Amino acid sequence: MSRRQTHNAFLAMLTALALVLLALPAQAAGQACAPRAVLLERLSAQYGETRRGIGLGQRGRIVEIFASPETGTWTITVTLPDGRTCLVASGQAWEDRMDDLAHLADAET
Repeated sequence: MSRRQTHNAFLAMLTALALVLLALPAQAAGQACAPRAVLLERLSAQYGETRRGIGLGQRGRIVEIFASPETGTWTITVTLPDGRTCLVASGQAWEDRMDDLAHLADAET
């Protein structure tokens, strides 16, 4: 895969994640939400997932990524200001990576 294709794939992934997070307020009632402790225990016990990243989203939401290198599963959660933690996305084939992607931005110019 060329640098341009890698960069485009990375941007597409970020765009998809942003769209999911922007849609959360309208869909929160229909999503799988639970008290934070309950949800984290389930991710740990059933999938062996631990937190791999955390960030602050819009309107005081906490966005977290949980993953397990052993099982390859991953989950993205959003904790709302009212304390509910909601599942946003999940999948397979997780890889811990620490790539420096700054060079991809330079490839476009």
